[in-house]
Amino acid sequence: MCQGLAVHAILRGTMAILAAVHHLTHYKYDRPVVLGPQVIRLQPAPHSRTKVLSHSLKVEPANHFVNLQQDPYGNFLARFVFPEPVTELKIEVDLVADMTVYNPFDFFVEESAETFPFDYPEEIREDLAIYRAPEPAGPLLSNFLASIDRSPANTVNFLVDLNARLRREIAYIVRMDTGVYSPEETLAAGKGSCRDSSWLLVQILRNLRIAARFVSGYLIQLKPDLVSLDGPPGTAIDFTDLHAWCEVYIPGAGWIGFDPTSGLLTGESHVPLAATPHFRNAAPISGTASFANVDFNFDMRVDRIAEHPRITKPFSDESWEALDRLGEKVDAALRDGDVRLTMGGEPTFVSIDDFESAEWNTAAVGPAKRDKADELIRRLRERFAPGGFLHYGQGKWYPGESLPRWTFSLYWRIDGEPVWRDPSLIARENGNAAVGPEQAESLLKAVAGELGIDKAMVSEAYEDPGEWLLKEGKLPDNVDPSNSKLEDPEERSRMARVFERGLTKPSGYVLPVQRWTARPPAIAGARRNGRPGAGACSWCPAILRLDTVCRSARCPMFRQRSSLISCRSTPQCHVARCRRAPKSCRKLRPAARTKWRVSSLRPPSPPPPPSRTASSSD
Repeated sequence: MCQGLAVHAILRGTMAILAAVHHLTHYKYDRPVVLGPQVIRLQPAPHSRTKVLSHSLKVEPANHFVNLQQDPYGNFLARFVFPEPVTELKIEVDLVADMTVYNPFDFFVEESAETFPFDYPEEIREDLAIYRAPEPAGPLLSNFLASIDRSPANTVNFLVDLNARLRREIAYIVRMDTGVYSPEETLAAGKGSCRDSSWLLVQILRNLRIAARFVSGYLIQLKPDLVSLDGPPGTAIDFTDLHAWCEVYIPGAGWIGFDPTSGLLTGESHVPLAATPHFRNAAPISGTASFANVDFNFDMRVDRIAEHPRITKPFSDESWEALDRLGEKVDAALRDGDVRLTMGGEPTFVSIDDFESAEWNTAAVGPAKRDKADELIRRLRERFAPGGFLHYGQGKWYPGESLPRWTFSLYWRIDGEPVWRDPSLIARENGNAAVGPEQAESLLKAVAGELGIDKAMVSEAYEDPGEWLLKEGKLPDNVDPSNSKLEDPEERSRMARVFERGLTKPSGYVLPVQRWTARPPAIAGARRNGRPGAGACSWCPAILRLDTVCRSARCPMFRQRSSLISCRSTPQCHVARCRRAPKSCRKLRPAARTKWRVSSLRPPSPPPPPSRTASSSD
């Protein structure tokens, strides 16, 4: 039955570790004995937060009568009666528990009970009376109670601190003899079993007028996938055992478990069997037998019968071994082919002054990120590449974001030759360079002159007027582009910026640096429209004038055909070959058959020397 239900749970999508617990209690007598009624409390209690997928109880000898009941406190119990003398009593329990982790602090507290000391509502005060009545306190318990600070405090924090204090002051021991120590005995010894410290905590809480009850149950401890760096390391092996702890009734939260053995709240590892006002009513097995010598056997074990891949353990041991074998084969193949691999890192830097703000955690941009990145890349240049070249440009473009992010990069030569001598020519982010489109045009013309490219190739880049006029037309009558009231702040700011500048003014300038840009000045100077709002040019190299039409059917911008100009494309362009020119022709031919020679095209430059790159991006 256990295996069948466990498999059924897996098929239904249970994504957790399923732990199978086997519990055996076996009494062998040297003579036939008469057994009184045996009360067995080994079925998980109704309030267990750990899901129990299956449970079975088997008792031998088979000649018995059984009555399944619930005690006055709601716990399940089985009452067995044996009509004939027996020579053994064998009790076997098997259960499967879903070990899904849950937050033990996942509860609410009524406002009236948020601060200790508090009182219970009148409607439940009488029902909780039996859980608030303490036994007479001895001198040691009285001294302990006197040492408790009873000034107003958060109720949950107060209970957590009290539970942790018992963990520090009462050492845990394994005690095989029966019974439970009184609070005086536990405090005098300074040590005790789980049931001793739990009963002590119950009595302390009742003296503080807080409802508390004694709980017996199973403790299922599984070896953690990773050893904790700042807490208890946990068990080295999977194990289970009978255990005891305390539960406290908090208005709004209900019964909350506190384990003084560990000093923690109870979690998915705690499976309650019985919760009662007194420990004597929570014994797993209780009953009488006539005199005989007894051979007692006890066994408990836990096995993982299913577990899904998870972050801390993505593969089983067998899968890891298979991956290792495959990796060794790949390594051998790389060695045989003389392939050598290196690994680069991408460290993440955050501001030490404001590391919790959105720009250092989730936001793409922020008020200080670019300034910090500018400072960082300059310090990297000073440290690693004094002659390096700083480049501030486009970075990664993530799905769902309207524009690419930015990247600050550093390039240098490994032979030590400087690439850029004066870093002060690169404007700082926090400075005011007071530059605009005119300065951009002047710079590109100077660059064109240095590269031997005709300055007429420097062209304006404009916002797409059709796109922005369409957006303006969609705005309500009562708003304008400067105050569009769009929900997206990025889109709102961009629209205001574009219309403030004007659609007839260039947003920037572009200089194509390819072999095919060395064309005669008579056909240069085309207007280029960029991606809306981005200032980036996305123009086709075949379109050189507004009255020029690309002949290529593959061009994404123009599908028309014209005899005005036919283009013989270089490999970098997707324009179709000129059908009137020989295959070796690499020139532009107007329809009037005016010939333009392209002998001025420079041969390809030799490859640059090896270089290294560092970058800082958002």
